[in-house]
Amino acid sequence: MHKIPVTVITGFLGAGKTTLIRHLLQNNEGRRIAVLVNEFGEVGIDGELLRDCQVCDDEEDPNSNIVELTNGCLCCTVQEEFLPAMQELLKRRDRIDCMLIETSGLALPKPLVQAFRWPEIRTGATVDSVITVVDCEALATNQFVGDLEAFEIQRQADDSLEHETPIEELFEDQLACADLVLLTKSDRVDDQTQVKVQQWLKQNLSGGVKLIQCQDGKIDCDLLLGFNAAVEDNLDSRRSHHDNEAEHEHDDGINAVQLLLDQTFEPSVLVKRLQTLVQQQEIYRIKGFVAVPKKAMRLVLQGVGNRFDYFYDRAWQPHEPRQTKLVLIGRELDQVLVESLVSGEELSVAGK
Repeated sequence: MHKIPVTVITGFLGAGKTTLIRHLLQNNEGRRIAVLVNEFGEVGIDGELLRDCQVCDDEEDPNSNIVELTNGCLCCTVQEEFLPAMQELLKRRDRIDCMLIETSGLALPKPLVQAFRWPEIRTGATVDSVITVVDCEALATNQFVGDLEAFEIQRQADDSLEHETPIEELFEDQLACADLVLLTKSDRVDDQTQVKVQQWLKQNLSGGVKLIQCQDGKIDCDLLLGFNAAVEDNLDSRRSHHDNEAEHEHDDGINAVQLLLDQTFEPSVLVKRLQTLVQQQEIYRIKGFVAVPKKAMRLVLQGVGNRFDYFYDRAWQPHEPRQTKLVLIGRELDQVLVESLVSGEELSVAGK
């Protein structure tokens, strides 16, 4: 029986991984695609967005090809979470042409790829390629690697980069493991900034790794699928900050706060509150669904830094509660404080 070719899609929070996968699912060109999506936090937003693609299976179908893992970062829970999920998918690999794995945005790609060397997986699947998605606007505005020029000077001066932040290390590891880099949201910066970002990326990519611009996840499936790289067999050539560590550690200060609010919001009002919150707290990513007053449609909201996008994706279903469901990922976020600021409640803790 054939090995399932697996494409690992990695990239920082909010870069556009889920948007890319939705496009691939909706333009599959006859391919039977399975998806394993890993989220940081217990409330699965990305998995629900993928299930709502018109080509996806019913959420209640036990044989659904959309598998969601929300109990931890894949690179830390490979044996506990990833292996059982993969084994279940491999049982029906005669009905799967290829597989996409979306990492959480805080996951290191290399430990995940190493799992494909395990006998339980190796006989049934191979890593076709690692695709790293990069948000051009976020990179240009120093959202997650600090000043580009200063960062490059540091990188050249000190190969170990011990003074790097964990997020900068994570970003470098995602680039180092890539077979292809997709640059998203470049339409939001001017031409000069685009050139600067592309030059910086090319300086930090391994030889032969291509950089392609991609808007709104729209890209030809044939460009992403069919690399035949067997990445698990050549991992040694893909450097990582954690290669010499018995175990890697995540930044323990990063956490996710989940909000389930029986409250409706006008989009502009909610965005203003969230922008205020981002100015007060160190928040990397906000995503979720919003109930809007007098609207039968569900609003999808996504934010990176102080930039927010939102759109209506579908009508609320008769069986589902009209709740506002948000996930905020940041550093040492306080659940009570965040919820009070988002809901508009006046709590004394908010003034501390």
